[in-house]
Amino acid sequence: MNIISPKCHGYSQTGGDILMSVLVFAAIAVTMTVGLVNWGAALLTSARIAVRSEQAFEIAEAGIGYYQYAINNSGSYTHDFSDKDGNVIGSYILNITPAKVGSSNIDVLSKGIVLVNPSDPGSQTISKTVEAVLAKPSFSQYAIVANDNLVFTNGTSVYGPVMSNSSIIFDGIAYNTISSASTISGSGTFNAGKSEYVPVVDFSVLSNNFQSLQTLASTTGFDYPQSKYSDKPAYGYHLVLNTDGTFGLYIVTALVAVPDGCLASGADITNWGTWSIQSQVLVGVYPLPSQELLSFEDNVWVDGIIDGTRLTIIATNITINNDLVYTNYDGTDSLGLFAQNDVNIGLVSADDFRIDAALFAISGRVGRFYYSNDCRVGGVDHSRPNTLTLDGMIATNKSFGFTYTDGTGYQNRHISYDVNLLKYPPPYIPLLDAIDQGSGQYRVVSWKEVQ
Repeated sequence: MNIISPKCHGYSQTGGDILMSVLVFAAIAVTMTVGLVNWGAALLTSARIAVRSEQAFEIAEAGIGYYQYAINNSGSYTHDFSDKDGNVIGSYILNITPAKVGSSNIDVLSKGIVLVNPSDPGSQTISKTVEAVLAKPSFSQYAIVANDNLVFTNGTSVYGPVMSNSSIIFDGIAYNTISSASTISGSGTFNAGKSEYVPVVDFSVLSNNFQSLQTLASTTGFDYPQSKYSDKPAYGYHLVLNTDGTFGLYIVTALVAVPDGCLASGADITNWGTWSIQSQVLVGVYPLPSQELLSFEDNVWVDGIIDGTRLTIIATNITINNDLVYTNYDGTDSLGLFAQNDVNIGLVSADDFRIDAALFAISGRVGRFYYSNDCRVGGVDHSRPNTLTLDGMIATNKSFGFTYTDGTGYQNRHISYDVNLLKYPPPYIPLLDAIDQGSGQYRVVSWKEVQ
């Protein structure tokens, strides 16, 4: 009998292949699932850390806000921070650097700390640190502030805030706000907008501050009386600032004589003159005062270079005819010039020169007097010098200017706002409590995340 056996071998092989495929795909699926789960868990952890990091940042900002509110209060500056339900989720730690003499600026370093697991005080923490400078509003917030009408001609570029208590005619380009207590007209470009009929700036603050500084200087021994030479009246003092923290002091014994025909008929001759030194005598070289203040009951000419110096100079009139510059442009150097009357550039001034300073003309104006065409001294025409560069700010009771419509004056004028004045103003900068509704509240003038 022939027995036919079933051919099960081939059937068994096919089943094994399927089983093997199932196992392979199952392994792949498990691997992918585990990977996706781990990836999702990592994303969730990362998201949680990002949320906590943002919370730490906001807590650090809350620390700045707290100190701004409680700035005159005593007590600890380490505080817990709670969420809306009252649960403590972190804290902030404040490190305060108090204002220097003659300044209202306070440095605040706020470190915000948040727990990754708020229910576990021993869990990992995340921190963020914010640094801010708080200060009361002051004149240093303006590039130009005037108690008179202002006119900006075509081709003028202004990079800082401008404010006038009167009208403004603006035909230039503004990269910051232009504000007036009256009207603003002109065909200029206002990249940051303009504001009319804003509250006036109280210029009496300047005169009050000037008197206070005279009193302060007289008590410290750096108040110089009216100049004399050989018992005869002189014309004022010349200061040369040095990088080693000293200044050369001269008595001006003669001024450049007024050339024939130098003043045009009808020109404003109030305080008019050449404001240029013909001769002088050295008094001595002295260290700058630790009080960072020099006071003169006379006219002053000033020039030179400072390095690591903060200084304020007050005088009857102040004239700058040559370079007056900083070594450092990061706020380390800061110079304020306060004239009871005018801040001048004289007839015989450098053809190309730079002024780094905050200029204040309390009852007069910042600028250069009118000198008519072909106004010559020693055969040199000084009516049309080349370039003036000013990096600082201007506060002027009367309208300022360094050029005139007939083309006399400085042919090129580069006037820039020194933004470091907000954080590092000159000593004893006048405050503007009057325009802050009398509150005198500290404001954040500088802010950055440092960690």
